[in-house]
Amino acid sequence: MSMSFNQYMRDSIQPMRDDLTSIGFQELLTPEEVETTLPTAKGTSLVVVNSVCGCAAGQCRPGVAQALQNEILPDHLFTVFAGQEKEATAKAREYFAPYPPSSPSIALMKDGELVHFIERHGVEDRSAAEIAAELKEVFNRLCQ
Repeated sequence: MSMSFNQYMRDSIQPMRDDLTSIGFQELLTPEEVETTLPTAKGTSLVVVNSVCGCAAGQCRPGVAQALQNEILPDHLFTVFAGQEKEATAKAREYFAPYPPSSPSIALMKDGELVHFIERHGVEDRSAAEIAAELKEVFNRLCQ
C-alpha cells in the first residue's frame, strides 16, 4: 500500500490545522477566499499564518488559544497555512505590508486594514503566555 506525498502531508498537518479550527478559526484556502474575506470583513479580524515549525506548535498556536480566553475578542478569526495553501498565504500577506513574509505570524485587521502584526521573530523567542498577553492587550485596545 502506498500513499501519495500530498496525502501524507495533508494527514500529517491536520492536527496543526485543528489546533486553530477547533477554537473557531476559519481556514482561507484559496486566494479568492482571502480576497473576498479579508478586505471586506467588518470590525476586527485576527489572521494567523499557521506553520509546521516548532515555534508555531510551541508558542504561536497555544498563545493564540490562550488569548482567546480574553473577555474582549476580535469579530472574526481566520487562518492561512504557509507551505500548504501557498497562493492563499501569498494573497493574505499582501494585506500585511510593509511587513515581509514570515510564518508563523499573527495579524489584527480592523475593517480590512492592518492595525497590529506579530512577526516570526516576535513568536520564536517568546512564550505562549507572553504572546497571549500581547494579544489580550491589543484586543482590549483595538477590538472595542
